[in-house]
Amino acid sequence: MVDENISKKTAFKFIILLGVVSLLADMTYEGARSITGPYLALLGASGTVVGIVAGFGELIGYALRLVSGYISDKTGRYWLITIFGYTINLLAVPLLALAGRWEIAAALMITERIGKAIRTPSRDAMLSHATKEIGRGWGFGLHEAMDQIGAMLGPLIVAAVLFIKGGYKTSFAVLLIPALLALIVLLTARHLYPKPRELEAISATLETKGFPRVFWIYLAAVALVAAGYVDFPLIAYHFKKVSVASDNWIPIFYAIAMGVDALAALLFGRLFDRKGVSILIFAVLASSLFAPLVFLGGFYPALFGIMLWGIGMGAQESIMRAAIANMISANKRGSAYGVFNAGYGLFWFLGSAVMGIFYDISIPVLIVFSIITQLASIPFLIMAKRAINIKRAELF
Repeated sequence: MVDENISKKTAFKFIILLGVVSLLADMTYEGARSITGPYLALLGASGTVVGIVAGFGELIGYALRLVSGYISDKTGRYWLITIFGYTINLLAVPLLALAGRWEIAAALMITERIGKAIRTPSRDAMLSHATKEIGRGWGFGLHEAMDQIGAMLGPLIVAAVLFIKGGYKTSFAVLLIPALLALIVLLTARHLYPKPRELEAISATLETKGFPRVFWIYLAAVALVAAGYVDFPLIAYHFKKVSVASDNWIPIFYAIAMGVDALAALLFGRLFDRKGVSILIFAVLASSLFAPLVFLGGFYPALFGIMLWGIGMGAQESIMRAAIANMISANKRGSAYGVFNAGYGLFWFLGSAVMGIFYDISIPVLIVFSIITQLASIPFLIMAKRAINIKRAELF
């Protein structure tokens, strides 16, 4: 039996513990991500290659979540799958220090995404049980904020290494430290909370098959946002190519974006618990303007554009996950997060590949594509909001 009197304090502790894992993990792979674009350029890759590698990594990383989410629900081995995925995810990063060709570096970047794919649906399913007690938006927002603190610190560490002339390879090697710490905290969390599902008082009413219609409408909206969102490696590649920012400043730009991401996740998380999906419409409208600032502006316009980019990422990584937990019953969340992330990743790949090609042909075309594709998600978000309101009215 599930204890329906699980305290908010217990749930909060679990969220914080997983947040620490994510903080350290993001220090590792987001620190690396802040320089993979320039690193690939240094190794001889073109803009098209950078866009395709980044997009393909996301495609593989998200598509595999369809499988890992399904397996986690079927086997119930959420912790085993999470730990296995984190191990691959984190240890691929320091190995980049040994890459001597862009092909090897690209393979390791994709391997890192594969590890993230394996662990994310099961991790989010476990996290969703705890967020029921303190509010879906606030719980996922808090986790995302801690996640992004690490994503901010990682690039700053890399910037410091580059500042002292340590170079890209040394930067990747230094990231082994937070990678190992993340795995230690993760194993500690497994020991303290062996059955996270007990953190949520689960209703006896379960869906028989499939996902509700609102889930698919919502997924269509998120897919369009993903397709129009430029991945940071291409942005960093642009900064280096046209000298918008120096090598030392590029990871700092990324750190600033991650800091904005963290604040946006907390704010939007609170607002989501009060306003629901409609808060995503505001986030899309704000973040859709990043592309012209990033690709046409100088240092300060690009910096403002990166801040808008961070706002959008904060919404995508917190509110979007929280909404899924409200739509899907507990016994299907691993599968739902898998399907959701697979769709998100597919369109992220397609959009990244197209924009990488556009970059080599026409930057204005890239910008127009990015803006229009993101704004096209708004009608679907409005439809999803209406469907949720109708469902709520039927329940009450």
